[in-house]
Amino acid sequence: MTDELIIRVEGKAGQISLNRPKAIHALTLPMVHGMVEVLTNWANDPAIGAIILDHAEGRGFCAGGDIRILSESAAKDGVDGRRFFYDEYQLNNLMFTYGKPIIAFMDGITMGGGVGISQPARFRVVTENTRFAMPETGIGLFPDVGGGWYLSHLEGRVGQYLGLTGARIDGAECLALGLATHYLPADALAEAKARIADDPERAEGILGQLSITPPEAKITAHIAQINRAFASDRFEDIIAALEADGSDWALKELATLNTKSPQTCKVTLRQLALGGQCATFADNMAIEYRIASRMLMCPDFSEGVRAVIVEKDNAPKWNPATPADVSEDFLDAIFAPLPANEEWKPL
Repeated sequence: MTDELIIRVEGKAGQISLNRPKAIHALTLPMVHGMVEVLTNWANDPAIGAIILDHAEGRGFCAGGDIRILSESAAKDGVDGRRFFYDEYQLNNLMFTYGKPIIAFMDGITMGGGVGISQPARFRVVTENTRFAMPETGIGLFPDVGGGWYLSHLEGRVGQYLGLTGARIDGAECLALGLATHYLPADALAEAKARIADDPERAEGILGQLSITPPEAKITAHIAQINRAFASDRFEDIIAALEADGSDWALKELATLNTKSPQTCKVTLRQLALGGQCATFADNMAIEYRIASRMLMCPDFSEGVRAVIVEKDNAPKWNPATPADVSEDFLDAIFAPLPANEEWKPL
């Protein structure tokens, strides 16, 4: 086990607290393996009635996966990066199919890999501090860790909007969209965890009692525009629709999309189209692993990390530079099956 996780049993609940505060609890491979180990052990433990997932301290639940590991691997042969994706996706699927209720406390920043370990939870608690996003297209990746499933199952075209733009939404917006099940004030979380630990079977009722009416969900004012502008699975159509809309909102979103990797935006749209057709979450994860294992080695990922994370000039030079230059042949290759011995499989 790793000191990057705090594992304990409180009453009748197993509790996992992410413990990398300086990195906003970004997931490492030892954290992934530790979570798999303890969840597997607790699955058949009659003394454990529920799982509480939170973070130890700091301003965020989980900022994502450890981009440093992935970028260093991409600069070499990609082996370590592919292993990270493979094992992380196994954790995501284990949580999605877990027999006991998992309660994820999404207090603070919840992005990328943090979305991947909170969305499978039966109960997803947000607060006034929650900031949720899938910002991967800004660094040459795509909304993985189940994004193809979760985003494609949101009402209308909000999932495509969130996946392409990487928009940050707050707790009230998460609740309105169905990405969260309960909205609690942050100062009520300790009470919620203590009461759930005492009586896990009443977890839903306890969260309901402690819930408060959230502020207005700002995104709801733009749902009609989102559904119109992001209606197509063709990226060029979305760009054209935003240009034709011409409102301040549309021009702002257009400017945002113009900073994203055209390649990964097209990948994202196809990913969500396929994810929405999958019969099971595991089927979706197999597709995402095919994409991830290849996108890791594409130049846009290294360039995105350089521009956004390392040098922070926020001026990536994408290749291809325009949506029109991203070919269907390229997309077909990204989504093609892997050799049988390399395909992703659940635990």
